[in-house]
Amino acid sequence: MTRQEKRLQIRRRQRRKALGFLFLLICLIALIGFVIFYFVFRSHELTLNNPYDIGSQVYGVMETPAARSQRAEPFTQDLCVTAGDISFEDESLQYAEAGTIMDLSTHEVLFAQNVHERLYPASLTKIMTALIAIKYGNLDDVVTIDENALDIDPESSVCYLELGDQYTLKQLIYGLLISSGNDAANAIAWHVGGSVEGFVALMNQEAATLGATNSHFMNAHGLHDENHYTTPYDLYLIFNEAIKYNTFTDAISQKNYTVTYTAGDGEQYERTWFATNYYFTGEATAPQDVTIFGGKTGTTDEAGACLSLLSKDPYGNSYFSIIMKADTKDDLYIEMNDLLSIINKKQL
Repeated sequence: MTRQEKRLQIRRRQRRKALGFLFLLICLIALIGFVIFYFVFRSHELTLNNPYDIGSQVYGVMETPAARSQRAEPFTQDLCVTAGDISFEDESLQYAEAGTIMDLSTHEVLFAQNVHERLYPASLTKIMTALIAIKYGNLDDVVTIDENALDIDPESSVCYLELGDQYTLKQLIYGLLISSGNDAANAIAWHVGGSVEGFVALMNQEAATLGATNSHFMNAHGLHDENHYTTPYDLYLIFNEAIKYNTFTDAISQKNYTVTYTAGDGEQYERTWFATNYYFTGEATAPQDVTIFGGKTGTTDEAGACLSLLSKDPYGNSYFSIIMKADTKDDLYIEMNDLLSIINKKQL
């Protein structure tokens, strides 16, 4: 064998060794890639079951219990939800623009008509006012009534607050919800928000947080402003949040309420506020086996007659109902009783 042939043989051996090393390197990279895929990606807690089965509860994604425990709950999980009108037998509103009744125990919307229509809320506004006062205020604060609180039409619904009177914030909330006092609303707004504008900012912020995106507030009392509006469904969201607080639920359940306050002369006096709710005044009677727990009224020329209620059936289940823009107060309670009668029909 010549020297040249020996060199060629050596080069062939070196080339075979290089190819062998390259093959082993490729195999090693492939093995590492497989390990990473299997133990990192394939073992993820969400595995694809059937990507085209949109009838699956989670659109084809199978979840392990661990994955469910780490996932945020849906915003609407504990809410009654409807995208539009819902009929119940042949029920419909004849003398009002909009209304709904919802089973708060099952989160079922039993009836809904125009629930996403923007309407003027009148004193139903005070549901939000009370909620903001309870969440952001100190109920034991003493509030001295000044000119800002009394800057209101004296012919409108008031608690008859007078300059220099001193009430606790909690007492003013009771006057707000029971007697529907516009002067109480002003006093609360200035005390909690520092001004009407500051308080209204809190109202609109809270509405956005609750998902009440079709609402816009301009004041704390609900007297007419064309830029002050909400919907029956948004009011449900606000009411549903408010009933989480004992002060609110206690206040709306009162037929009357007597407070002891300090007048501007330093003397203590008593004043009694009476409910505006016809079910509490005896001017209206609920259907059999339906108990009215409480609610809030509202009336202006532009808003018509409005009413929101919390009711219970004989089994203790709770219901929210609301009527907005009824032609008259008599029509309002006729329509409301028709809604409340659905509670009994549902149980048949």
